Amino acid sequence: MIPGQNQSWVSEFILIGFSSDPTTNSILFIVFLLIYLSSVLGNGLIILLVCLDTQLHTPMYFFLCTLSLLDMSYVTTTMPQMLVHLLAHSQTISFAGCWLQMYVFGALGITECTFFVVMAYDRYVAICYPLRYTVILNWGLCIRLAAGSWICGFFSSLLHTFFTMSLPYCGPNRVNHYFCEGPSVRSLACMDTHLIEMVDFVLSVFVVVIPISLIVASYIRIAMAILKIKSTQGRCKAFSTCASHLTVVTFFYAPATYIYLRPNSSYSPERDKQVSLFYNAFTALLNPVVYSLRNKDIKRAFLKVMGHSRLD
Repeated sequence: MIPGQNQSWVSEFILIGFSSDPTTNSILFIVFLLIYLSSVLGNGLIILLVCLDTQLHTPMYFFLCTLSLLDMSYVTTTMPQMLVHLLAHSQTISFAGCWLQMYVFGALGITECTFFVVMAYDRYVAICYPLRYTVILNWGLCIRLAAGSWICGFFSSLLHTFFTMSLPYCGPNRVNHYFCEGPSVRSLACMDTHLIEMVDFVLSVFVVVIPISLIVASYIRIAMAILKIKSTQGRCKAFSTCASHLTVVTFFYAPATYIYLRPNSSYSPERDKQVSLFYNAFTALLNPVVYSLRNKDIKRAFLKVMGHSRLD
């Protein structure tokens, strides 16, 4: 605590995490370490394959590579610190460290929300306008769409983090979470946070509801185009190109919508930790699994790289 004239101000937070039992924490450490390493290695492998194989230098795989980079960064924002806290006696994080973690986590999360819309647009163009795919999605547009998603994410998160961390924190400093997530930290503020919660809710509508609406609109158009394909084999092939994206979008947006768009009366710290772990850690692990298992090009590129490695 930093002493003030009439009250004390919080200079650090204590992240309670999942358990205070050392044995349980040791087991959780092993489980989460495996999840983290698998997420980083899986997404890193996709980035490596896309960079090395010239046949994967297409808009679809450029977007997949960007998504993998987002997932690697996203999970690295929270998991390494959580792993340290599972074994360490102290679970503290400085006020500035909490501010930075909340900002970067929010920025990457909002960027991913926006980027899923870009990937849905990519599938829309590929299926509805296959002959003009590379003309419409030229490299200039691809780069602008990706850069726009990052800019949108980092700017929006700045607003969310500023409103949350500018609140006065003068009493409890124990955050019932494994990282500095906005709602959990904001609950410790020593003033009425109703107005801030309303601002945060409006921001959440823009970064969650609007992207979901655009994705749904894209897939309605895609479904209409697929139904016009006469051959069953052609329909199955067209649908399979969208299945991976739809799977990942569902597993990301479902828990994120629960966390940021639910009524405050249903706030449950223990349940929130489990749900946020799902869309933070497990989604990053799921992405490379879904895209690699369902994608022949990724498998071919992997076998090609392994073949070159054996020859060398």
